[in-house]
This record gives sequence, C-alpha cells and structure tokens, in this order.
Amino acid sequence: MREYLLVLLVAAGVTYVTASLARRVAFRYQAVALVRDRDVHTKPIPYFGGIAMLAGTTASLVLATNLPWLGRFELVQRDAWAVFWACVLIVTVGVVDDMFELGALAKMSGQVLAAGIVVLNGVKFYWIPLPGRIISLDDVSAIALAVFVIVFCVNAINLMDGLDGLAAGVVAIGAAAFFVYAYLLSFEQGLVRATTSSLLTVGLVGVCLGFLPHNVHRARMFMGDSGSMLLGFLLATSMISLTGQLDPSRIDAHEAAFTSAYLPLILPVAAMALPFIDLVSAYVRRTIAGKLWFQADKQHLHHRMLQRGHSHGAAVALLWLWSAVIAFGVVAIGITEAWWAWALLLGGIVLAAGLTFRRREVGAGV
Repeated sequence: MREYLLVLLVAAGVTYVTASLARRVAFRYQAVALVRDRDVHTKPIPYFGGIAMLAGTTASLVLATNLPWLGRFELVQRDAWAVFWACVLIVTVGVVDDMFELGALAKMSGQVLAAGIVVLNGVKFYWIPLPGRIISLDDVSAIALAVFVIVFCVNAINLMDGLDGLAAGVVAIGAAAFFVYAYLLSFEQGLVRATTSSLLTVGLVGVCLGFLPHNVHRARMFMGDSGSMLLGFLLATSMISLTGQLDPSRIDAHEAAFTSAYLPLILPVAAMALPFIDLVSAYVRRTIAGKLWFQADKQHLHHRMLQRGHSHGAAVALLWLWSAVIAFGVVAIGITEAWWAWALLLGGIVLAAGLTFRRREVGAGV
C-alpha cells in the first residue's frame, strides 16, 4: 500500500507542475477553447491538460516499475508499458484535435488504434463471471469486447467534460472506488496485490487530483480532448486488465456470491455511471431528433443541472456526489454484503436526489 500511495503522490505532483508549463505552450500555439453557443465558459481557455496528465502518468509508471515490490512483477510491467504507449498515441490524437478539430471518424480511428495496441499486448478480457460459472472468451470475442469498452469509455468521458472540474472529479472518484475493490479483493482472497488494475487506477487518481487545482471553477486551463480521452482510456484499461490478473476459479470459489458473480460486471458500470448515462441518453436523444450521435447539443447532464438553477460549482459538486454514492455504494455492498451498506447506498441516493431536484430559481447561486 505504501508504494501505491507513493505512486499517487508522484502522479499528482508531476501533473500539477507540468500543467503550468502546458498552459503556457497552449497559449503560445493558440490551442485554446473558444466560446461556442453550447459552452459555459465566457472567455478563451487554454487546452493541453492532457499533456500534463500524460506526464503524470509517465512518471507514475516509471516509478512503479522501478520500485522494489511493484517492479518485480513482470506481468504488471508488461501491461503497464503497453498502456503507456497507447496513452502516448491517444494523447497525440487529442492534441491534434485540440489544435485543428479533427473529424469524428479520425478521432474514432485513433481510439481504435490505441485500443489495438493494448489488446495485442494482452490487456483484454479473458473471462466473464456469471452466477455459478465463469465464461472463458475466445480471442475474437475478447478483442472485440475490449476494443468496444475502451472506445465507449473514452467517448463517455469526453462527453462528460463540460463543466470545470467535472470530468476529472468523476474519474478520480470512479478510479478510487475501483482501486479499493481491486485491492480488497486481492487481499481478501490471498491473491497478489500488485496488479496492473490497482497501479493504473491509483495513478489515475493522482493525475486527476494534480490537475483539479488548475481546472476547478473558474478554470485556468482545460484538459481538452487529449485529457478526456486519456482519462477514459486509463479507466477502461484498468478495469479490463483486472480479468487477466485474477484467477477466475479463486473468485468463483469465494463464499460471497454477490462479489464472485456480479460485482466484476457491475462495478465498472457503477464507476462510469454518470458518463454511461450521459452517453446513452445523448445517443438516444440525438437519434430521435434525426441527428448523428456525435453532433453536439446542450442537453447533457451538466447542462440540465445548470438549467435547474444550480450554480456552476453546485452542479459539479452534486455530480461528484452522485458518482461517489453509486461507485462506493456498490463497492461496500459487494465487499461486505451487510445491511448497513445497502442503507448507506439508499441514504446517499435520497440525499443526492433531494439536493438535485429541490426547487431553485435560475441564477440563484449555490
């Protein structure tokens, strides 16, 4: 655990420091977010937050692979560096998009190529747990499912990045919940606690925490597509890699039926609950309206929060609360299966719903 904590702190520190440098570079090359009709910022803001996040990710992986405990596991090293090279590619695509606005097909191609890099290096689904049995996946199914999940997560986080600090906070919460699950599961079952999933998620939490001081309202810089795609990619690969480094027979034999059967399937959805809902609802909404799924509008979850009269900061805080309630609530239920975990989840949902749907007048503030 101490090495994981060190990885988190280094990722946060490097991201925080590098963000200031990336901000200057963005101004120099005119990589700024201009004000559009669907945006909520009122003046141009520099991009290139993804470059700072990549620096933090790189520092965390270099450190982890040279630490006496994490560094001695060959599988962790192999997977970590496969993810790293894919991150370089996806950030490069994002930086080009931040500067020149690539088309949806070009961005999608870059996402699929990055997914292909990690999949060909073994970071893919190997099995799917179901009640009473484990389903092993053939190569074609494993590759197709992994690529789909990665592209889905990348675009979900990209759509979620609409308010200052929103995407970084939601991803930090989801990654923290998944780290808790992965670490406690390996501890509880006597498995190796050094996994690529734990390493990537704890580094991802650090990267988000290091970037947030630059991005909370009023933001001094944006992560841009380079940052949002990187966050979605890291979150997806950390979840996928867990199936390749845990013994499914050990999980299936575990006495807690909920954890062994459902949690590996439910938790990724719980950690991505808000981006998942936002992406699916956007697809349905735009399809009904006769638009293409990637055509932007102003009906995302964060837009609706503002329309209800919540201030910028309050809307972000409430969406963070929803993420924490769902992600950590599911983890608590899956790990303990105790009545109080269900009570906490229900209480959290009631609290979040009450704060979200209370009547407010537009412009009333927090």
